[in-house]
Amino acid sequence: MNENLPPCPRCSSEYTYAMDALMVCPECGNEWTPAESDGPDGVAAGDRVIKDAVGNVLNDGDTVTVVKALKVKGSPSGIKAGTKVRNIRLVDGVDGHDIDCKIDGFGPMQLKSSVVKKA
Repeated sequence: MNENLPPCPRCSSEYTYAMDALMVCPECGNEWTPAESDGPDGVAAGDRVIKDAVGNVLNDGDTVTVVKALKVKGSPSGIKAGTKVRNIRLVDGVDGHDIDCKIDGFGPMQLKSSVVKKA
């Protein structure tokens, strides 16, 4: 077996093998091309990197803090600066709203990554 093959990006199995132009993982059945595998910075080539207001890379499941007060349409009070938001999900939202989350007292909503800081 060739020792230079990358591990599976889905399950991190080291038992991957090459089949024509694809890499295959026998444990989870994942198939990918080597161009899709992780680059030198650990981010997959097709993934986009979302950063918070101070430049930290955000991931699904992170906890963030709102850095400035936000007005919420239809609510007499907005979201205060310093509000913690747990378990965020990164999405391709509308108008730059790339974080899908649930805020206590407000419910589900989308935020821009430029108004949050990783906690």
